[in-house]
Amino acid sequence: MNRYRLLAALLLALSGAAQAADDWNLAYDREGIRVYLSAAAGSPYQQFRGVSTMKASVRTLTDLQENLRVACKWLYACAEMRLLEVDGDSTWVYLTTDLPWPTMPRDIVLKVTTELRDDGTLLRHLRADPGKVPEVAGLIRVQRLTGEWVMKPLGERQTEVTYQLKADPAGDVPGWLANRFVVDAPVVTLRTLRAVAERQR
Repeated sequence: MNRYRLLAALLLALSGAAQAADDWNLAYDREGIRVYLSAAAGSPYQQFRGVSTMKASVRTLTDLQENLRVACKWLYACAEMRLLEVDGDSTWVYLTTDLPWPTMPRDIVLKVTTELRDDGTLLRHLRADPGKVPEVAGLIRVQRLTGEWVMKPLGERQTEVTYQLKADPAGDVPGWLANRFVVDAPVVTLRTLRAVAERQR
């Protein structure tokens, strides 16, 4: 095989690997919530994508995300959430987790960048920013996390909500808990957010 064929074969292999990493498989479909899982390139942990339609406006959902005291109540495994900084379309949020034993509690510094599209869809891009504040004794700092919220209006009071996350929790996490988290996190988060949002007037 000459070097050009070898290069072509390598590029095809890499392309196939990237495509395989983005193959989403339906893992949960109940209560008006669908959860898809996919292998995450370069990580032993799966990424998730949860989708649900809610009888609430994008504005209502946005308000429930920006009220951090309320947001921590509907976000799965959230123990505490507080605002660190706002700079234009970017916001930094600090949160700690409340995960089942035997997992050590984590903390996360999230950079949230907001984007509003012409059709009224609101996107919030999530990325870990672990060096933003000093680490805290007794907590494991999450180093790698990316994700997004997508809130697409379907009508005046109807929104399709997508919550997607890829994270490396750092430290030792039992396999059974990691497998449970990637389904429980989107299901519980979307179910609770929907219940809170649909009670708003």
